[in-house]
Amino acid sequence: MFMDDGVRRVDYVLVYVVDTDEADERQKEMWRKNFQGYLEKEGLQLEISAKESSNILDKIKVRNIFAKCCAKPQRKQDKKTYYVKVHAPWDVLAKYAEITNMKMPIADNDMVAKFETCWSKCPTPFDHKGVLPEIPDYFTAPFSRARIDKFIIGDKDKFFSPAQRSLLTYQILSRAILEDVGDPAKNKFGIKNMLNNGAYDAAFPLHEGEYTSQHSLLTRGAENQRHLLYETWAKPGAWYKFQPLDHIRLYFGEKISIYFTWLGYYTGLLIPAGLVGLAIFIYGCARMPFNEASNDICSDSGPGNFTMCPLCDGRCEYWRLKTSCIYSRVTYLFDNEATVAFAAFMALWSTVFHEMWKRRAAEIEYDWDVADFEEEETIRPEYEASVRRRKVNPVTKVNNVFKKLFIFQAEEPRLSFSSRVVRIFSSLWVVLFMLCIVLAAVFGVIVYRMTVSAILYAVDQHTIKQRAGIITSITASLINLIIIILLGKVYQFIAQVLTNFETHRTLTEWEDSFTLKMFLFQFVNHFASLFYIAFFKGRLVGRPGQYNRDINNSRQEECDPSGCFIELCIQLAIIMVGKQAFNNFKEVIFPKVMNWIKSRKMKEIEKKKHEKVSQWEKDYAMDTMPDLGLFDEYLEMVIQYGFVTIFVAAFPLAPLFALINNVVEIRLDAYKFVTQWRRPLAMRAQDIGIWFGILQGISKVAVLSNAVIIAFTSEFVPKLVYQYVYSRNQNLDGYLTFSLSTFNVSDFEKESLPNSYDVKEFGNVTHCRLCFCRFFSNVRYRDYRSSDSPYDLTLQYWHILSIRLAFILIFVLFVWILSWLIGYMVPDIPRAVKLQILREKYLARESILESNSMNKNTSIPSRHSDNENGTTKNGVRERNIDKSHPLY
Repeated sequence: MFMDDGVRRVDYVLVYVVDTDEADERQKEMWRKNFQGYLEKEGLQLEISAKESSNILDKIKVRNIFAKCCAKPQRKQDKKTYYVKVHAPWDVLAKYAEITNMKMPIADNDMVAKFETCWSKCPTPFDHKGVLPEIPDYFTAPFSRARIDKFIIGDKDKFFSPAQRSLLTYQILSRAILEDVGDPAKNKFGIKNMLNNGAYDAAFPLHEGEYTSQHSLLTRGAENQRHLLYETWAKPGAWYKFQPLDHIRLYFGEKISIYFTWLGYYTGLLIPAGLVGLAIFIYGCARMPFNEASNDICSDSGPGNFTMCPLCDGRCEYWRLKTSCIYSRVTYLFDNEATVAFAAFMALWSTVFHEMWKRRAAEIEYDWDVADFEEEETIRPEYEASVRRRKVNPVTKVNNVFKKLFIFQAEEPRLSFSSRVVRIFSSLWVVLFMLCIVLAAVFGVIVYRMTVSAILYAVDQHTIKQRAGIITSITASLINLIIIILLGKVYQFIAQVLTNFETHRTLTEWEDSFTLKMFLFQFVNHFASLFYIAFFKGRLVGRPGQYNRDINNSRQEECDPSGCFIELCIQLAIIMVGKQAFNNFKEVIFPKVMNWIKSRKMKEIEKKKHEKVSQWEKDYAMDTMPDLGLFDEYLEMVIQYGFVTIFVAAFPLAPLFALINNVVEIRLDAYKFVTQWRRPLAMRAQDIGIWFGILQGISKVAVLSNAVIIAFTSEFVPKLVYQYVYSRNQNLDGYLTFSLSTFNVSDFEKESLPNSYDVKEFGNVTHCRLCFCRFFSNVRYRDYRSSDSPYDLTLQYWHILSIRLAFILIFVLFVWILSWLIGYMVPDIPRAVKLQILREKYLARESILESNSMNKNTSIPSRHSDNENGTTKNGVRERNIDKSHPLY
C-alpha cells in the first residue's frame, strides 16, 4: 500500500503498456507526459515501476491465454508494463476536501446513547459484537482550512480514510489535461479519455492487502480492512450475519454501501411477506381435498364425465372434463379463498416498505454526511468539455470552482433550454421505437405459441397431445428469456449513447436519465409476455360456432385445460430463475474462473522469480467492476420487486423465492466486491436515486394488476356470486355445472369440427360443454351463454361482470386509502435524527462564529505558520497566497 520509501501511501494506480510495434505509441507517450506533468503540477506525487510484459501482461490477460496457440510469437523485450503510483499529500487532500465540501468530524456525537432501544441491546446470533471494531461517531461540518483547528484531526495521515483519499485524488485525475489545443473549451482532459484512447490500460485504487489470513479473526484480529470485510460479510459462512454497513462505507464509499443497505432492508422485509405467502400455499394444500370444484372435475360419474368441445380446429378431438383433474388441483394451491387477503396484504406491505425505507434513508443520509450531496455535486467533466455556451451560475452567482481550477474559463458551461428540449425529444423517439421492437418480439413469441401448439395437437401420440399446452409454454418461455437477454444488451448500448447525447450536467442527472430509459425498456421486455398471459390470452377467442380468427383464418390462442394460471406461473419461474442464474454466472462464476487462471500465473511468477508480487500487480490482474457500476444490481432487484408485487395474486410463493435468492445475492455481491473485482472508486451518493420513484410506480401498478387478476382471472368473484345469489344452501354444490354452457355441435363452423365424428369413447356426439371455469381451456374467456342458438349472454354473466368491476373499484380504493393513511401517520425522518441534525447545525454554527471571533480579536495566527495562514492586517488575518491562482 506504500511507495518504495514505505511512508507515502499509494492512493491511485495508473497502468500502461509500452508496445514499440504500435504506430500510435509516440502519440500515447505525449498524452501520458502531459497528463502526468499536470498531476505533478497540481501537487500529486508519482512513482513509476516497470515489469516485463511477458511475465505479467501476456500471462494475465485471458485473450492471450486462449489465443496463444494461434498468435504469432512476440518479442518480449518490445513490451513492458508500467505502474504509475499516485500519492496525494496532505495539502492537496485538504484543498480538494474544502472544494468538494467534504464533511469531516468537529465533535463527538453526545446524543447517540439517548436513543438506543432495548431491542438493540439484546444479544443475537446475527450480530458481530466483539468482532467488529467500533467506529467513532462524530458531528461533522464541511471541511475548511481556515478553521482547521476546529476539526478532530489527530494523525494527518489517518484523518482522511483510504476511500476518501482515492476519491479526492480522482477529482484531479478526472480533470487533468492531456492535450492543450490553446482553446480551454476544447482541451482534452480526464482519466476517462486516457483510458478510451489506450494511453492507459487501467486506473484503480488499491485493495488493502490480502482478504485471507492464516490466523483467526478472533485471536489476532483483522490483517486489514479487506480481511475484516471478508470474514464478517463476504465469507459464505457469514450468510446469516448482519451486514457491517459502516465498515462497508469506509472501504467502498457511500454509493456502494447505500446499495447494500437498501438490498438488506428489502430482504429483511421480504421475511414476513414470504412467510405469509407460504402460509397461503399451505392453506391451499390443506383445503385442496375439500375443494368442491376440483372434486367435481375429478369425479367419474358427475361433471368430470362431461364431453368438452375441441381445443383447436380439425386436429383436436372431444375430451372428458376429468382429464384436467391433476391440473385443477395444482391450480387450487395458488388460487384459493385466501389469495384476496394476500394480495391486499402485499399492497399494504409495499407501502410500509416505502415509508420505512424513507426513514432508514434519512438516517443513513445523516450518519454518512450525504444529505446535501446532490445540491453540492460537481459538474461532469464530459459536460464541461462538450457544452460551448457559458454562463454564470444562476444559483450561487459565482463562477464554477472546478472550471477556474482546470479549464481557466471565467464562466461555467450551461446548456440552453431549447437545446435540452430538442435532445430529450430526439432521444424519446428512439426509446419509443425500441419499445415497439420489444412488442414485436412478444408478438413473435405469440405466433410461435400458436404454430407449435397446432403442430403438437396434430401428433398422433396421445401423451404429446395431452401436454401440448405445457410443452408450448415452457419452450416459449425459454425463447422469451433469450430474447430478453439479447435485446437488453442491445438496448443498453443504445441507452448509453442517447443519455450521452442528452448532455446532463451532473453524474446523478446522467444516471437518473439512463436508469429511466433502461427501466422502461426492461419493464416492457420482462413483463409484456406476462401481461399477455394474465390479461389477454384467450379473451379474444369468441365462442364455438363463432370463433374470432386472424388473417390466416386461425383461431386465437387459448389457455391450456389447466388454465392460464399454471402457464403464468411457468413463465414467472423461468424468467425469474433463469435471468438471476444468468446474472449470477456472469457476475460471479465467470470472474472467479478467470481470476483463478490469473492467480495461478501469479504463483508461477513468484516461484520463478523468488519474489513477492506487489499489490498493484495483483489488483491489475483482477476483473473490473462494470462501467455502469451498480446499475445492473439495482435493475435485477427492481425487476424482481415487480415479479413479487405485480403478479403476487397468481403466485403467492414469489416473495419466498425472492427472499431465498436475495440472501444468496447479498453474499455473492459481497464476495465479488471483496475478492473478485478491483477495488472500485469510493463514489458518493445521497440515496438510491430514481429507483425509489420507480419502486413506488411499480407498487401502484401492482395494486390495479392484482385487483384485475382476482376479479377476472381468479374464480373468487364467480364463486362468491354463485354462493350468495344462486345457491340454495349458500355453498358451492353445483357450481361447476353452473359455470358450463351447452353447445350443439351442428352449429360448429366447418373448419372447427374434429376430423373424426365417431370416436369409440364418445360415440356420436351431438352436444358438448363449453368449459368456462378457470381450470380449463377457456379460463380467461369466461362467458355465460344460453344453451340454444344464438347463444346470447345470460343474466348471470352481467351479474358477475358488475360484481367484478365493483370489486376492482373497492379493492383499489381500500388499498390506496390505507396506504395514504400509513404514509400520513409515519414521519419520513425519525425524531432522533431530527434532533441530531439540529445539534450538528448548532455546533457547526458555533464553530464558525468562534473562528470568526478569533480572527477578529487576534493579531497573531493561532498555531499556524505565516506561510500557511498568513500575516495580519488591522487585526484581521490574511493568507499569503498567489492572487493570480484562479481558485481565488
